[in-house]
Amino acid sequence: MTQSKSSPSSVANGGEADGAGGRRWADVRVVVTRAVLVAAIIFGLMQLVPYGWWHDNPAVIRAAPWPDAASEQIARTSCYSCHSNETEWPIYSYVAPMSWLVRYDVERGRDELNFSDWDSGDADDAIDMIEEGNMPLDRYVMIHRDARLDDTERDTLIAALEAMSDEDGGGGHGGDDDGGGHGGDDD
Repeated sequence: MTQSKSSPSSVANGGEADGAGGRRWADVRVVVTRAVLVAAIIFGLMQLVPYGWWHDNPAVIRAAPWPDAASEQIARTSCYSCHSNETEWPIYSYVAPMSWLVRYDVERGRDELNFSDWDSGDADDAIDMIEEGNMPLDRYVMIHRDARLDDTERDTLIAALEAMSDEDGGGGHGGDDDGGGHGGDDD
């Protein structure tokens, strides 16, 4: 009769010397290796999707008329990356899938409000978004901590947008119309 030699560690692990336990770890290594390989192939293939590759910054058409340098600096730090033609494209904006998200946010941001093609009519919507805490986006300030607005910066930016809206005659702020002629004593 043959006796199998067992080491004390193999007895503690179920009584088999590098048998089922060793095979189990080999199986786990194979599965993990294959999963990493599949993930790497998928990541590589994602880089071939052309959306997000091109980062254009069109010319500034009509710059926003900031009432002071402080409010302009706040806007440049917290808003201009998505809401202007002066976007600074970080290195991660060239690697999918982040490039897709960045490109989407910039395109959507420029469509909603573009400080490089200023239209004072957009100011009221921007004010509402800032007051509600919806801008800047949470996912943006997670990466760009300096873009987070404190209460003072929020108030400064809102006041500047209100002034810009009033200055250009936008924002739905109409003046009084006295009429001048109807309904009065004309005798």
